[in-house]
Amino acid sequence: MNALVESDVRLRLADVPDPEIPVLSLVDLGLVRHVRITEGGTVEVGISPTYSGCPATSFIKSSVEAALRRGGYPAIRVVDVLAPPWTTDWITPEGRRKLREFGIAPPLAGPVSCPRCGSPDTVLLSEFGSTPCKALHRCTRCLEPFDRFKCL
Repeated sequence: MNALVESDVRLRLADVPDPEIPVLSLVDLGLVRHVRITEGGTVEVGISPTYSGCPATSFIKSSVEAALRRGGYPAIRVVDVLAPPWTTDWITPEGRRKLREFGIAPPLAGPVSCPRCGSPDTVLLSEFGSTPCKALHRCTRCLEPFDRFKCL
């Protein structure tokens, strides 16, 4: 029974969008660390923020609770999981694809390719992009600016 509930909870969380990059779900980003059902029947979801002090963390927790309440789960506890800290390695392949299609270069070691034209000829404009977890780049081929998700 618990395995079915955990599976259902994970499916529901796969529909909860990240508040800063709504084309990605919390699952795509690898923020969901665990789903557990306590002996008393409470659904516990462990969430890791992308970085300490992320302003979206409280909104993410509220979104998880709302999605699970809509799914018929009355007893929910959302907990922070800070160790080990979240890493961009946890972004799923589907999440990386969605980032690229949205115009954000996914975090990869090595040269940064333009998510619009694919050119590796890009320059860093600023270590600070539209959010603290992204840096601003520009493609020297198509001249378009774009964010790159920082490798953490």
